Amino acid sequence: MHKVLSLALAVLVGSAAAKPIVVGSKLDPEAQILGQMIVLTLRNAGLEVTDKTNLGDTGVNRKAILAGEIDVYPEYTGNAVYLFPQAKISAKEAGNPGKIYGYARQLDAKNGITWLKPAQVNNTWVIAVPQALAQGQKLSSVADLARYLKAGGRFKIAGSPEFFDRPDTMPAFEAAYGFKLRPDQKLVLAGATPPQTQQAAANGTSGVNAAMAYGTDGTLAALKLVALKDPRGAQAVYQPAPIIRTEVLKAHPQIAALLDKTFGTLTQSILQGLNAQVALEGRTAQDVARSYLKSKGLIQ
Repeated sequence: MHKVLSLALAVLVGSAAAKPIVVGSKLDPEAQILGQMIVLTLRNAGLEVTDKTNLGDTGVNRKAILAGEIDVYPEYTGNAVYLFPQAKISAKEAGNPGKIYGYARQLDAKNGITWLKPAQVNNTWVIAVPQALAQGQKLSSVADLARYLKAGGRFKIAGSPEFFDRPDTMPAFEAAYGFKLRPDQKLVLAGATPPQTQQAAANGTSGVNAAMAYGTDGTLAALKLVALKDPRGAQAVYQPAPIIRTEVLKAHPQIAALLDKTFGTLTQSILQGLNAQVALEGRTAQDVARSYLKSKGLIQ
């Protein structure tokens, strides 16, 4: 019986080894850059790759990997809350990088999917303020912001209704850091995107000096804004990690070390800069990824 099972597994692994590795990604610039990093890293190692990056949203990529239509794509650890609602992951656990990664890895193992090591960056909800305000008032975290607010500091933040109303966004910051914004300290912009709120903060529109943002937004550095750190983990941690079908990883075990090395070079500021090259300079994700990997000596 064991011999039959071993033979069946060998056939599966052999079959996976013979096929090109299909790489997917989501649609936003960061997802495409990360997807291209996977494509280029694997090709540089001599593996045959089919590029299906820019495939669709989280749901589309998720269905594709479960169906074996793609083999690997970059996902975010914080999405474990969305992908595994039955696990009822608490906000505190979701804000702990190690715990949320551990949950994602453990819960997906039964689906035949392996989460490789995440990059040490966090693409989550953040509060961003102009560099001049951050430097002048010594603001580097939301805890510093709470101190500034309690001292009567001038503050007005631009955000979407979702940012102010969802319990896991601004209300979570307020609860974790012990402050409460007044209505006149909020500029609620219907349907606002982070670039719009960040433009308002950079330009001082309607007295605004803060903005809702995502931690790795490429526009932050360009607009001279600083993303405040969240040391108490009010927000779920969204670290990007390659996720791969376990069968394919067994057929090509070298992939883990290759992608661990590539994703291990990324930092918050590096990813912001790469995103900016796509979002603001109009470069393609593949061009940005190739230039970066070459600069780090990761590909030829």
